[in-house]
Amino acid sequence: MTNKQEIALVTGASRGIGAATAKLLAEQGYTVCVNYQSHADAADEVVKEIEENGGSAFAVKADISTEEGVAILFAAIDTKVLPLTRLVNNAGILFTQIKLVDLTAERINKVLMANVIGSFLCAREAVKRMSTERGGKGGAIVNVSSGASRSGSPGEYVDYAASKGAVDTLTIGLAKEVAAEGIRVNGIRPGFIHTDIHADGGEPDRVARLSPRIPMQRGGEPEEVARAICFLLSEDASYTTGSILDATGGVV
Repeated sequence: MTNKQEIALVTGASRGIGAATAKLLAEQGYTVCVNYQSHADAADEVVKEIEENGGSAFAVKADISTEEGVAILFAAIDTKVLPLTRLVNNAGILFTQIKLVDLTAERINKVLMANVIGSFLCAREAVKRMSTERGGKGGAIVNVSSGASRSGSPGEYVDYAASKGAVDTLTIGLAKEVAAEGIRVNGIRPGFIHTDIHADGGEPDRVARLSPRIPMQRGGEPEEVARAICFLLSEDASYTTGSILDATGGVV
């Protein structure tokens, strides 16, 4: 393992795709900031596993849907000697499956604050630290969207799907805005992945139910998405910015 002497921040990294990405980035030599909001034990376990495998990581509890939470997160990163050069905007929420006619403004606001505002705020702070125009080393950002941004998730999560559509637009606009500042910005749209988020939506076995509709006839694993994220963050994707990669098993 080669120590890159750089920090990679993964939001929502206590479980699922975030945890898998944090572990892989640590294997690649980054010091990983494992952000979480409520799953402290799981976040500590991710850090422990990374350290047991010879890597470096630290956990920071912060609610990235608020200005205060983002300030706490980046203040913790700023205490480290190493520069921040990688951001994975992975944190996100969804609620129980419901039709739009039954949605409340409270629920919509919570989803948009976590999934959209959080991504904007973390990207803003990362750009401040990465931009070569501000004395940074440059870097790369990957925004974790969802195949739902294309399907719309009718009858289930139209609010979540709309929030991920906003993340797609953020990816495209920010990529153009900071390309000359040494920062690449790309996105990834996971499809039906075996993570706990489906239980959050009230259907833990949702991936199994929908697998026959997937061209590859199976759901994806968090590690499969993590490898794609790490490719977009790496120098192997040095001329790729403003792109959004589908990791959906063939679902379009």
